[in-house]
Amino acid sequence: MKKRVIELFVAGCPCCDEAMALVRSLIRPSCDLLVLDLRTDPAAQAQATPYGVKRVPAVVVDGRVADCCQLDAVDEGELRARGVGTAA
Repeated sequence: MKKRVIELFVAGCPCCDEAMALVRSLIRPSCDLLVLDLRTDPAAQAQATPYGVKRVPAVVVDGRVADCCQLDAVDEGELRARGVGTAA
């Protein structure tokens, strides 16, 4: 079974902590979660660039930034609609 890849870009703020808790509550064994700290990890910074991540927290699901992360806060309904918590 193919796993869904969830990338969570964070920077250590309270909003990032909240988003991390939400994402962790949704993921299942069918998902791989990568937490990428933009404050301390140059590789994470380089990885954020092709996605166009301009703000944190940002959630990328199977290579696409969730719409909620581009305009507003991380949204549980949007993440579920993107398949977070289900197999790819």
